[in-house]
Amino acid sequence: MKRILFLDTNHPVMLEMLRGAGFECDEEYSLSKEEVQQRMSGYHGVVIRSRFKLDAAFINASPDLKCIARAGAGMENIDVAYAQARGIACVHAPEGNRDAVGEQALGMLLALMNNLARADREVRTGKWIREGNRGYELGGKTVGIIGYGNMGSAFAQRLRGFEVNVLAYDKYKTGFGNEFVKESSPEEIFAQADVLSLHIPLTPETEYMVNDAFLSAFRKPLWLINSARGKVLDTAALVKHLQQGTVRGACLDVLEYEKVSFEAIDATALPAPMQYLIQSDKVLLSPHIAGWTFESHEKIGKVLAQKIINALTG
Repeated sequence: MKRILFLDTNHPVMLEMLRGAGFECDEEYSLSKEEVQQRMSGYHGVVIRSRFKLDAAFINASPDLKCIARAGAGMENIDVAYAQARGIACVHAPEGNRDAVGEQALGMLLALMNNLARADREVRTGKWIREGNRGYELGGKTVGIIGYGNMGSAFAQRLRGFEVNVLAYDKYKTGFGNEFVKESSPEEIFAQADVLSLHIPLTPETEYMVNDAFLSAFRKPLWLINSARGKVLDTAALVKHLQQGTVRGACLDVLEYEKVSFEAIDATALPAPMQYLIQSDKVLLSPHIAGWTFESHEKIGKVLAQKIINALTG
């Protein structure tokens, strides 16, 4: 019998599906990484969100491991290359939360362009400021998308009814242009975009990819959305461009100051750029919840359970 170890909580449907398929599933949510490593013998699969990194040392301590499953999209906390070299399948579930991410990105953008967070605060304190909260319409704007996988394509689909021009660039994909999006180049996005939305994984190649030089390449002032990973964006560079007006505003569901687990901000690392974000009306913040809906929770469980079954049964 195949044995699966759950290191993070997930939707109950995941355990139901795996146990229904004949797998033995154990749950361990409190032991340290070192304690878990000591118990990995005999486990064929492991399920994790972002509790800790599954590195070479963890993999070496897991002689029977055949599948690592990440309940979400990003895989940066897993040494995928090393695992695959050891014959271990690495699976994740971007299909499960892509709709949630697309909706959150659109919702944050509309709220920011129309000053809704500030207007709400003001009305609650008895202020009735109309001209100071005049907003912008999305219609007629050009939206640039960097990264056209599950998340980028879901965002593009949700923009369809707004009569916008959607341009997308993906370094690793071609031939994806369709009724939702025009396949584009970085240069075209730099020249035309009014809005930029990031949908790229965090890798050594993309870490701080959006820096001062990158933002300086845009010809028009931008609204910027980051619902990908905090460290693809240099916060200090973003603050510089917000202060200059070359970035009109930013929707940030993720921050470079998050802990490795993404469960909290590192309270010991809140430098001046983060203090600026907290105080600025040009910025809308949320706590890494773009893919964190009730519906996505269940969908991730179903998608990932089926991928584990496929990986361990051939």
